[in-house]
Amino acid sequence: VQLVESGGGLVRPGGSLRLTCATSASLYSFKYMGWYRQAPGKQRELVVVRNEGSPTVYAESVKGRFTISVDYAKNTWNLQMNSLKPEDSAVYYCNAKQVVSGISYDYWGQGTQVTVSS
Repeated sequence: VQLVESGGGLVRPGGSLRLTCATSASLYSFKYMGWYRQAPGKQRELVVVRNEGSPTVYAESVKGRFTISVDYAKNTWNLQMNSLKPEDSAVYYCNAKQVVSGISYDYWGQGTQVTVSS
């Protein structure tokens, strides 16, 4: 399973960006879909995770500003990021998890850089 992100870039504080994760696999094969990020010198952290049938979980730092959406027809999921802050600067990774016979399989994209700076 391959995941490919797009949409990163440089944006000013208060601006918006939309990240997209595309895969050739059917989204129905994934139990979880989400986004993580990693800033220089910091550990990778959860941004948002979506589990069909359960409430979507957002990191406290992005609640009310970021929104995940899923397009099953296009096999993509998006991260709409509004009111961006310098502390949102990081490499963003999309993530998907399959659970087969009780075993979890993790898939990651290659990462896309988001830089928020004036």
